[in-house]
Amino acid sequence: MKSLTIAKGIIKAIGFFLTIAVLLVILYKVQSLILYLLAAGVLALLGRPMVNFFVTRLKVSKTLAALITVFFIFLLLVGLVILFVPMLTEQGKNLALVDYHNIQLELDKLYAKFSEYLGTSKDTIKDLMADSEIEQNVSKEFATAAVPTLFDALLKLSTELSVGLFSIIFMTFFMLKDKSSFQQFILAMMPEKHLERTLNSIDKIKNLLSRYFLGLLVQIAILFVIYSATLLLVGTENALIVAFFCALFNILPYIGPLIGAALMIVLTITSHINMDFSQDILLLVGYVLIGVTIGQLLDNFVSQPFIYSNSVKSHPMEIFVIIIAIGLIFGIPGMIIAVPGYAVIKVIVKEFFRYNRFVRFWTKGI
Repeated sequence: MKSLTIAKGIIKAIGFFLTIAVLLVILYKVQSLILYLLAAGVLALLGRPMVNFFVTRLKVSKTLAALITVFFIFLLLVGLVILFVPMLTEQGKNLALVDYHNIQLELDKLYAKFSEYLGTSKDTIKDLMADSEIEQNVSKEFATAAVPTLFDALLKLSTELSVGLFSIIFMTFFMLKDKSSFQQFILAMMPEKHLERTLNSIDKIKNLLSRYFLGLLVQIAILFVIYSATLLLVGTENALIVAFFCALFNILPYIGPLIGAALMIVLTITSHINMDFSQDILLLVGYVLIGVTIGQLLDNFVSQPFIYSNSVKSHPMEIFVIIIAIGLIFGIPGMIIAVPGYAVIKVIVKEFFRYNRFVRFWTKGI
């Protein structure tokens, strides 16, 4: 009897871990779809007040109200692209005018001073690079693979963006038109004895996600103000547009701020291309780095702890581990959906396993 009980326990444990493994594989395969659903859900959440206005005040049908709202969101997205693309085109023209030889000479001077300070020489570095054949390997890779790979990557990116945009707009429309259909679908799958817990979970999830995305908007607004002030101070062209998009990059955890900082530095350099590189441009780049550092310190030690503790009810260290773990498994899309997905899991686990001691500790405050 005892051996039979042990065998059943082992079989249950194996079944549990196999189920988890299968779920992870499924989530990995449909990670793009999950990201589309999340984006559509956010847009539907933001567009719902407009739909309610059209339905209650203007007395139009819900279908027409949803269609108008989706069209407005589409125009807004197109407007952002129209703002950003010409700016990149203009900065690209500035890059074509860069005197790279002069920049190299200026960097060589700085490098010589730095090497002298460290007690080494430029010839030593050259010998090391020659021994490792870095230059030859880079040139070979660029000549044989870089250009085709870049072209393929751009083609793939444009295709994925087109499919993603259509999918998100399509899902957003039906979420606005039939906002209760998804909830009814979930309730129809649940046994009757779990209906109350399911409804409670849905209400809590809506509340947590609303607070989370509101916190994200506040976070982006704070960074936008800091980045705008910094770029206006150094005289970067289209400072407000650049600051807005760089603040948006912060949605992508840990990697996004680096991309935003790099973009601000490049656009600051191209905006002052006629100035002396070592005397003026490097100084402006230093100011930009100071502004980015202030923004990220405020974000990491004030904004994010406030958002995570008051919206998803999780410790910042807990969130850090979850983002890194999910990012390693699912890549960049996983990093974006890690925090809201983690909040949803905590709500569901608490509602259905509330009497478990570990669950009570883990989900405290939700």
